[in-house]
Amino acid sequence: MTYADLQLKRIAAVQSNLCVGLDPRPDLIAGGDIESFVRKVMEETAPYAAAFKPNMAYFEALGSKGLAILERVLADRPREIPIILDAKRSDIGETQKYYAKACFEHLDVEAVTLNPFLGYDSLEPFLAYEGRGLFILTITSNAGSQDVQMQPCGEGRVFQKIQDMALRAPEGSTGMVVGLTNAEPEVLDKIADLPLLLPGLGAQGGDLQALAGQGRKAPILVNVSRGLLFAQDDRSFAQRAQDYRDQINAALNA
Repeated sequence: MTYADLQLKRIAAVQSNLCVGLDPRPDLIAGGDIESFVRKVMEETAPYAAAFKPNMAYFEALGSKGLAILERVLADRPREIPIILDAKRSDIGETQKYYAKACFEHLDVEAVTLNPFLGYDSLEPFLAYEGRGLFILTITSNAGSQDVQMQPCGEGRVFQKIQDMALRAPEGSTGMVVGLTNAEPEVLDKIADLPLLLPGLGAQGGDLQALAGQGRKAPILVNVSRGLLFAQDDRSFAQRAQDYRDQINAALNA
């Protein structure tokens, strides 16, 4: 089974394309109990989650304590919900092999985000793990994506060269990160039918209507982090997740 098959199976099981971002910010968590907070988010949102996406930065910033929290949480997670480790790793040779080992053997996640700037051979150590998934940064959700990713390159743009690497990889193994905030129709029309991880909904203001009428067959995951974890309202994590699930479904089915 490829990663794409696994992800499509989960999407179908819960009728949801919501990816729940796990970005625990100590300054916004009452009492400062990071582990209890993350576990509560995962428990309450599990019925609506097509995937969970822990961002390594928030755990690494806590030092060894944060990494231990991540290890314990992942060890106890519901195995039917894929984990996309948002690590954005990028290196060459033996170093990249050890990054792959850390992600796919030690933390045992189903997929990982990678920075493809170093070229296709930097993806190969991760591709060696059959059945695991990669999401390569293609069009990010920040304004700075204009600096490189959207620039002309040959007859297209830089992001299309990055897409060529995803298309070169074994089928079902590799998708792309495409920020909703920069997913204009003329951009999405140039994006191949590969697995997509779409950040930018919620606090970043991404527009779901960009997804209407796309008719894609590969798995689509729309990530929500701050808008789900730290919204200034009285709703539970489950209620927020259900609302985002319904918004995403409405856009995809429009």
